[in-house]
Amino acid sequence: MKAKGLIQEFKQFAMRGNVSDMAVGIIIGAAFGKIVSSLVADIIMPPIGLLVGGVNFTNLKIVMQQANEMEGLKEVSLNYGNFLQVVFDFVIVAFCIFMLIKFMNRLSEKKEIETPAPPPAPVEPSDEVKLLTDIRNLLSEKK
Repeated sequence: MKAKGLIQEFKQFAMRGNVSDMAVGIIIGAAFGKIVSSLVADIIMPPIGLLVGGVNFTNLKIVMQQANEMEGLKEVSLNYGNFLQVVFDFVIVAFCIFMLIKFMNRLSEKKEIETPAPPPAPVEPSDEVKLLTDIRNLLSEKK
């Protein structure tokens, strides 16, 4: 019985609108991440590498143990260049997302400005005004 309840609860969770919206966002985010990663690797990093003397950041490393085929040892290295590249990619992706959200917020602000506010509802008269109106109507009926 508990398994059926769990499956039913999961089905209700998965069919909510927010979950499907989140799934679409994740898929689009992954595709956007690939675009930005290509922008960093193929467009931004080559000129930066050229400016710093042709250094390819991903090849920067500190070798802690040289490879020795005779003894069957593989190279052991601290690949700090790859880490720097990943950090740089992250900063650029975060900045691109920030700019995209800033642009979307600016568009939503313009929408709010363009849509006119509904006219204010008429103010309901006070009890004294209602009483005076009733007295006036009664006096006019007597005449």
